[in-house]
Amino acid sequence: MSALPPPPIPLTLLTGFLGAGKTTLLNRLLKDEALADTVVLINEFGEIGLDHLLIEGVQDNMILLASGCLCCTIRDDLIVTLEDLLRRLDNGRIAPFKRIVIETTGLADPAPILNVLINHRYLAMRFRLDGVVTVVDAINGGATLDAHPEALRQVVAADRIVLTKTEIATDSEAVADLRQRLGELNPGAATLPADAPAEALVGAGLYDIASRPGELRHWLAAEAIEGGHGHHHHHDDHDHDHDHQHGGQHHRHDVNRHDASIRAFVLTADEPIRQATFELFWTLLRSTHGSKLLRLKGLVALAEQPDGPLLVHAVQQVLHPPVQLAAWPDADRRSRLVLIVRDLDEEVVARLWTAFLGRAAPARAEGQAHHHHG
Repeated sequence: MSALPPPPIPLTLLTGFLGAGKTTLLNRLLKDEALADTVVLINEFGEIGLDHLLIEGVQDNMILLASGCLCCTIRDDLIVTLEDLLRRLDNGRIAPFKRIVIETTGLADPAPILNVLINHRYLAMRFRLDGVVTVVDAINGGATLDAHPEALRQVVAADRIVLTKTEIATDSEAVADLRQRLGELNPGAATLPADAPAEALVGAGLYDIASRPGELRHWLAAEAIEGGHGHHHHHDDHDHDHDHQHGGQHHRHDVNRHDASIRAFVLTADEPIRQATFELFWTLLRSTHGSKLLRLKGLVALAEQPDGPLLVHAVQQVLHPPVQLAAWPDADRRSRLVLIVRDLDEEVVARLWTAFLGRAAPARAEGQAHHHHG
């Protein structure tokens, strides 16, 4: 029998649309003390303008940066690259590293990459997802979100959003508008300036949240959503106001906005739930509405674990390994699930949830006329 595997290495995914400023951000972060002893994996070396602070080639496609970071390109397959990296690490052919940063191509949907990291048995044992950092350009961000569904998925998947180019953006109202839109698309993700220090960007994942229970409320953002702030039903009025005030200068009708159909809502349960029941709910939700499910975050009160909640987090159909907390962060011991969905009626999910909780679905006044009894 070999010794126990070493503790998993934290892995940060850096994503963002083409031209948003990922490489500029990366160049700055690589000079930050917090990222010493980091391996940086870059999807496309050709298009990358990394400041070549190279000391020497290590071997093959790996180069050592002056910051002490090792840099290599994902040539073909992320799995092959990561396995190769671990082999070199275990054989002592490269120096131990503390963290890994993967920069994706600008068109990448983060979910398949997360899927690899979480569901590949060996990689899931050796790495743990430390969070998704999404870079958004303050000047073109709104237009990019309108035109490219991948950009929306990158924003919704983010644990941290970095807003770049604010200093050269001339339309301050458009930037404020973009900030609000990012907050609605992803309640609970901090939006940080382009010069944010590395430590503000790393350590944003589920394990870190579990170790800082004081941040759980902000991470969930359930109060903001229940207070109406995260609901998207007000887009219409909002957009018409804009058009009205500016004589139609703002071409921001819902027709052009991919996120008009995205909404965030909260499911709660007062009584603890059996773990098998929760797992069944998640499985059914994913198999029935998987393509419409963008994100799920929550605290689940398990009947089997009265002392502390289960922390759950899914991006699209990829569920992170849940983390059991030793204690509840505050006096509120209800299960709370925050869902961000697209083209999916909140009622449909709420009915599924109540069915699993084993109680009748609450009657809702609106929409009752459409039901024909008998």
